[in-house]
Amino acid sequence: MFGIHPVYFIVLLVIVLIIFGPGRLPELGGAVGKAMREFRKATNELTTEVTNATQSKPEPTAASATSAPESAAKGSTSEADSSKN
Repeated sequence: MFGIHPVYFIVLLVIVLIIFGPGRLPELGGAVGKAMREFRKATNELTTEVTNATQSKPEPTAASATSAPESAAKGSTSEADSSKN
């Protein structure tokens, strides 16, 4: 269980019980559970982001590649027209 000998695990639980007392153990358990949940969520989000970033992106087609500079050129002329006013 957890790579720890059962006797050591029981001794650890007894020491924690002595230090924190029985009233505070549920609060500590809840805090540990919440921390583990948040860690798992952050890990899953990071894994998803890395997976999405490493997936191959489709190559742009020739039609979309030529339309991008045209739209940029149109935008620059409209800026020039508005600066004349």
